[in-house]
Amino acid sequence: MSQFAPLKNDTFLRALLRQPTDYTPLWLMRQAGRYLPEYRATRARAGSFLGLAKNPDYATEVTLQPLERYPLDAAILFSDILTVPDAMGLGLYFADGEGPKFERPLRDEKAVMALQAPQLDSLQYVFDAVTQIRTELNGRVPLIGFSGSPWTLACYMVEGGGSDDFRTVKTMLYDRPDLMRHILRTNAAAVAAYLNAQIDAGAQAVMIFDTWGGALADGIYQEFSLQYMADVMRQLKREKDGVAIPAIVFTKGGGLWLEQIAAIGADAVGLDWTVNLADARRRVGDKVALQGNLDPNVLFAGHAQIEAEVRKLLTSFGKPAAGNGHVFNLGHGISQFTPPEAVTVLVDAVHSISRELRQ
Repeated sequence: MSQFAPLKNDTFLRALLRQPTDYTPLWLMRQAGRYLPEYRATRARAGSFLGLAKNPDYATEVTLQPLERYPLDAAILFSDILTVPDAMGLGLYFADGEGPKFERPLRDEKAVMALQAPQLDSLQYVFDAVTQIRTELNGRVPLIGFSGSPWTLACYMVEGGGSDDFRTVKTMLYDRPDLMRHILRTNAAAVAAYLNAQIDAGAQAVMIFDTWGGALADGIYQEFSLQYMADVMRQLKREKDGVAIPAIVFTKGGGLWLEQIAAIGADAVGLDWTVNLADARRRVGDKVALQGNLDPNVLFAGHAQIEAEVRKLLTSFGKPAAGNGHVFNLGHGISQFTPPEAVTVLVDAVHSISRELRQ
């Protein structure tokens, strides 16, 4: 018996499971974030990004903020993909204006071979936030849990932060593939355990963000990113209390490999804005649902243009049929400079146009 309130709006979950829906559900990557003045106010109170992410009260507050403003169809846990390597002892910190950094990146054989999956109790603040958010949602919409992919986490762990060219991590991949595989095996075990703990804490769907998979060469992507996401999929809980827990995978820049991504066992595949949605639907058939894929910069255009692009995208996917599913989203995270009123236009357009196209 679930400790949580029954779900009032399951449209998002139904779309992921390729069941009929009355309209196309949507949520936005980074929907709880810097484009919202209320988020910036909460972050100022928290004192730092990590102060926000590691405090379940603050994480709950910012997760719910976009839902107070917009009738979105899902909430996503407010956290960071780097919580897992942080719990592995790499020393995560945020430099002003520079994004995340690690004090102890994996640069030599000794550091790599010492790497172990973290004890889950070191991530208890994440699971506490999941339970608190799910409780406070009170069944309004489902809650998405998430993790970075094994490869994307490895990029930060070896580079020591973000990178323009991934020179350090790719040098290790080509020079010492044995070390890279050790990191990726460790990360895959950690990601699976982390997502399963989020599911136990109350997450109703989970997503793997493979932000940097598209930086890899063809052939290398399959061996060093896709294979390890497939490992995670094999270890994931796919139901809780008799209810299905859908899984989404998203490789930014991965449109080239769509059929292969669709074959690893996820329920849905996220698409960036370089992929044609009608073509993607033809390519995957009824194997998976699709999520995406509006260019986030459309939200800087006028309101009529936003509505026109929404219509174009929904028309491109076409009328959902049995065995197909579509969740509307951006092709990547929402920009911090997005006017909040543009999101109002977007959400209203997706809901109204998708109902109209089902007539």
